[in-house]
Amino acid sequence: MTNILRIDASARNDGSTTRQLSGQLVNHLLEQGYGAKVVHRDLALTPPALLTEGWVGANFTDDADRSDEQKALLASSDELIAELEAADTIVIGVPVYNFAIPAALKAWIDLIARARRTFRYTQAGPEGLLTGKKAYLVVASGGVPVGSDYDFATGYLRHVLGFVGITDVSIIAADQQMMDGEALNRATAAIGELKQAA
Repeated sequence: MTNILRIDASARNDGSTTRQLSGQLVNHLLEQGYGAKVVHRDLALTPPALLTEGWVGANFTDDADRSDEQKALLASSDELIAELEAADTIVIGVPVYNFAIPAALKAWIDLIARARRTFRYTQAGPEGLLTGKKAYLVVASGGVPVGSDYDFATGYLRHVLGFVGITDVSIIAADQQMMDGEALNRATAAIGELKQAA
């Protein structure tokens, strides 16, 4: 069985393109036999906490030396990382806000990108520890073309996912919706054409 982690980040609940498409993608993956267990993390409904000085101090304290207070500060991060570790497939809904990702999604990244947990530094450079996973970025924008010089969302997410070891990343885009009335239809069609990897 494959475990799927679905992450939504749109501030909108009703009428959200990324929520619509991420739901369609998860359903399609299930129909293709990707798995029967789905964990849904809604970053707008339950926003991740922002990093604080206490959190940073706890993170840089060795496990054995952490106080109960420090362990409590890291508990949310530990939970989010455990969801990623358990997932084989990750579906992230990515609305493009002001040329980049929503603040809630950035806060999630800050909590899951942790040295010695999801990456480590070696003599050869940083090494991601969350390997062997597949990620889909379901992207929606009003005017930003995905992959353009002013798309600061998808390149950043590809990089940070790769940094923690998730290098197999596919993008499904419904971009420039304010100018292109067929963008959503094309994204829906792209989801329908996905086949299970051999």
